Amino acid sequence: MPAPGRFGPAASCTSSSPSIKHMNGATGGRGTQPFAFGREQALTVPAGKVTLEGNLYVPEDAEGIVVFVHGSGSSRLSPRNRFVATVLQEKGLATLLFDLLTAGEEAEDMLTASLRFDVSMLATRLLEVSRWLKGNKATGALNLGYFGASTGAGAALLAAAEQPELVKAVVSRGGRPDLAGPALSRVRAPTLLIVGGLDHPVIEINRDALARLTAEKEMAIVPRATHLFEEPGTLAEAARLAADWFSRYMTGPGN
Repeated sequence: MPAPGRFGPAASCTSSSPSIKHMNGATGGRGTQPFAFGREQALTVPAGKVTLEGNLYVPEDAEGIVVFVHGSGSSRLSPRNRFVATVLQEKGLATLLFDLLTAGEEAEDMLTASLRFDVSMLATRLLEVSRWLKGNKATGALNLGYFGASTGAGAALLAAAEQPELVKAVVSRGGRPDLAGPALSRVRAPTLLIVGGLDHPVIEINRDALARLTAEKEMAIVPRATHLFEEPGTLAEAARLAADWFSRYMTGPGN
């Protein structure tokens, strides 16, 4: 079960760091709120011409932050991504889950499916959010990683290729790395592709993508898992693999 004040019931910020008064450009549901380490913060994040809903958690001694990039039809409230986020937090990593689309765009996409595969637009938004994190005192010094699920993995890899100096590690879970296209060969961040052992079409897609990646790379197949990792223990194994990968490349000496 998630620890209180992490990704269980939404936590409110009731205290602030002595050195950090507010997250620059971020607002909470009732206006700008004090920032607090070790508590989940609901906020809105500027991304170009729009603002996006997000949930931020920063441990006091964090060395890295993982930004979650959800798949089509999902959101920052994805129970699978929130579970993985809690596992990463227990490893001392900060996390940001945010909506790639505004509420209006989400409603449009439900009718037209015109935005969910616009990987270039989604990657641009991810980079804008990443730059916002780098511009804030609470998160600016943290090594940055991406966790992409389904179509979100394509956006994460495209963003990592566009700004290689920004991204230290990428993990894809049940992802569509093929959506990054030719940019795969330009990714410099160590990349882990996690796929369910029963998700046969996606296994082949990821094998092809693995061959096109030129950075340090690895593919992990979780036995008995289907695309959504709903089978007992499979999501926990994917979370463990992701936590180990991010810890290796984003924390400790040399990082």
